[in-house]
Amino acid sequence: MKALKVIIGAVIGLIIIAGLFFVYALYINPTSPKGKASYKNGDKSIHVRYYRPFKKERLIFGEAAQGALVPYGTYWRLGANLTTKLSTNQDLIIEGRTLPKGSYGLYTYPYADHWEVFVHNKTWGISYKEPAADGIVMKFKVAVQSSEETVEQFTIDFVESSLRMRWDTTKVVIPIN
Repeated sequence: MKALKVIIGAVIGLIIIAGLFFVYALYINPTSPKGKASYKNGDKSIHVRYYRPFKKERLIFGEAAQGALVPYGTYWRLGANLTTKLSTNQDLIIEGRTLPKGSYGLYTYPYADHWEVFVHNKTWGISYKEPAADGIVMKFKVAVQSSEETVEQFTIDFVESSLRMRWDTTKVVIPIN
């Protein structure tokens, strides 16, 4: 009985240590810090929460065989750590379709000339793999633009009413009405 208590105590201790490490790495001193982007126009309010990895002299977008951090044609959660979350207090028109007000997870499959962007009903958690297909709310393609400026840290912001994502020399702009 005493040995069982020792084992249970050790397991609980390990769980507490792992939990503290997780909190430290994700919230206190993350390698990819949290970013926020907001857009307001009258009563319309859009917010994006995401995590901002750094380039650190790496190839960001490209072929897997070249060692790209985000290989073409593979799932990417649009940042690091937790799911990238978009919240809106009003319905939005994206690519001619209505996205109802609410909160959504965003992810993509990047390619050299376009990204396939997915809007998903999963808004939380660490998303190392693509969420279940039955939660896809919307899917659309957006053209990739090249930027003369190299952006060291993944950045999401708003330009007028468009959602803009930039990293390295890649830029993607999603018009939102």
